[in-house]
Amino acid sequence: MKKVTIRVPATTANLGPGFDAFGCALSLYTDVTFEETEAGLTITGCDEEFSGPDNLAYTSYCAVLNTMSEEVRGVRIHIDAHIPICRGLGSSAALLVAGAMGANVLRGNKLSTQGLLNITNAMEGHPDNLAPAFYGGLTASMVDGGLPVTVGFPLHPDWEFIALIPDFNLPTTLARSVLPEQVSRGDAIYNISHGALVLKALELGNEKLLRTAMQDRLHQSYRRKLIPDYERIESLVRSSGAAFCLSGAGPTLLCITQDSGLEEKLMKKLDAVTERSWQILPLHVEFQGAHVISQE
Repeated sequence: MKKVTIRVPATTANLGPGFDAFGCALSLYTDVTFEETEAGLTITGCDEEFSGPDNLAYTSYCAVLNTMSEEVRGVRIHIDAHIPICRGLGSSAALLVAGAMGANVLRGNKLSTQGLLNITNAMEGHPDNLAPAFYGGLTASMVDGGLPVTVGFPLHPDWEFIALIPDFNLPTTLARSVLPEQVSRGDAIYNISHGALVLKALELGNEKLLRTAMQDRLHQSYRRKLIPDYERIESLVRSSGAAFCLSGAGPTLLCITQDSGLEEKLMKKLDAVTERSWQILPLHVEFQGAHVISQE
């Protein structure tokens, strides 16, 4: 029998104006173990409702084997997830990436990382979370001819990331349902220009530029209505000098700063602007993407 454990980092997508394009890997992880068996499927470590054949780790595992024309044998899967579900930190992408890489490793690494990204992107529909989960660091991605194209970008070493994670989830389907089908030319131009400057601000370590460039008109103004106390928290964070955005589709809110004391400031003031419970989680950029942590 063969056994492998894959570690996948959490990811934050969009980064304000980079809707469905920008993504960054963060220091929060999901480990998934795949052990081939004679027959059958067993999935542990998750709620029973996710322990069937529609589990994302298993569906991507099977998709990769099918692409390689390999037999889908029995498998035992154990999920040790520290990425919260439906919070905008790439929990679904992590499972897809883990399943794809697990199948590839167990069958001799026949596919490249780009090949695995192609397969999982066809399942997910957009590569903004998948790309940094595979490659690590800060990425921008597009889809050309049905296939994802990804480029990595440099990050200034002084940035610190703080995730504000609420005690409620926000399904991506709901977060997408509130978005308009069409946008104005002005809004499109606004996001293109702001997105370009976000990438440069992150490279240069220019906090003032990042605060301004992180604004967008394509998704955050619509999704903020789904998140209690969004405006109050945004005002608190921006008044501290940090950049602020939704993490993915939300409801996690992301602060990007060079102020090492921001976490303490938020701990003292956050309760005064919200009655909900928010976890304040300091994170750093994870430059290593998904990788094997054990193999037998």
